This record gives sequence, C-alpha cells and structure tokens, in this order.
Amino acid sequence: MKIILLGAPGAGKGTQAEKICEKFNIPAISTGNIIREALRSGTEMGLKAKSYMDEGKLVPDEVVIGIIKERLAKEDCAGGFILDGFPRTIPQAEALDKMGIVIDKVVDIEVADDKIAARMSGRRVCEKCGASYHLEFKKPSVDGVCDACSGTLVQRKDDHPDTVLSRLEIYHKETEPLKSYYEAQNKLVIVEGQDEVADTTRLVFEALE
Repeated sequence: MKIILLGAPGAGKGTQAEKICEKFNIPAISTGNIIREALRSGTEMGLKAKSYMDEGKLVPDEVVIGIIKERLAKEDCAGGFILDGFPRTIPQAEALDKMGIVIDKVVDIEVADDKIAARMSGRRVCEKCGASYHLEFKKPSVDGVCDACSGTLVQRKDDHPDTVLSRLEIYHKETEPLKSYYEAQNKLVIVEGQDEVADTTRLVFEALE
C-alpha cells in the first residue's frame, strides 16, 4: 500500500507513520530523514541539497523531488511506503504523479490549531539526553529536571507559541490545498485526531481498510 500522511505540524503524523509502518511492514519515509540520509551518503541529489543548505537557502522542489525519487526506487519500497512530509505543495504532488507513482490512500489527520498550539508549546526536551516531556501530559517528577539523567528541560525554538503559529499559517496556505487535490482523485480520507494516540491509530487503521 502506498500512503501519504497529511496533517498540520503537531498533529501527530510521525507517531501514526510508525504505527502504519509496523502494521503493514512498509517503510515510513520522512522528507527530513531522507534529505539527511542523502547528505550522509553523498548522492548527487544529496550534494545538491547540501549546496543550498550551506548557503542557508531552502532546498528547491526539483532537488527534494529528486531525493524522493531516489528513495522510492529502493527495493524496500517495492511493496509500498508511507510518505510523511511530502508532498507539501500542489507542484510537488503533481511531480509525484508525473513519476508514475500511484498513491492508494491519502490520510489527513485533523487537529484544531488551538489544540496543536497547546500540545507543542507544552513540550519540554532534555538538553542532555533528548528525552521529551509535556507540562500537561507527561510531567517530569521534578519540575524542569529530566527523570532519566537529571539534565535541564528546555523549550525548543520550534515549540515556542510564535513559531508554532507561524508554521500553522504556512501549512494552511501551502499544504492544506492538497486535501482538495487528492479529494478530486478520490483518495482522501480524513481522520479526526484524538487526545489519546491509540484512539487516533484505531481510526487511521479503519480509514485504510
């Protein structure tokens, strides 16, 4: 099965990608991860991406698409895959179609912006070991101190309310139009994100049946 996961930053796509990966035994492909992998491997497209990143520029679509194409050509994708973080725009979706890749289902995980802002702004990460906590859902035993290594817990820049709202604005402008694009292809299924991860996973699996 070839699946695309849509959803705003903080909607829990990464966790659901892992669950789908386990159930269907197909690779979960995150754009960020495969760009890092291409950089490490020194592929042609990876080197092109590095040249833009070294200059502090966004990696252009044609390079991202080239990296995706390289990854999807690998043997482990023959039985299907999950794309998380690609496509982000209509032109990227059109490029995927032009590759001749037929997507079976596009799962959009819907979570209200205010819930996402509360989720993300409450996250805290250990400076020392990287363990993750939440001020509401997963509190450390001692405020501001990591249970695992006693390191200091900090709020990442990505989780600051202003950053979260900015990312959500970009998502609604650039990525949300993909819902209509895939709805027109009769591939879109919408899942309402739940407070409990297991409940969202159950709805995702039902949508994929």
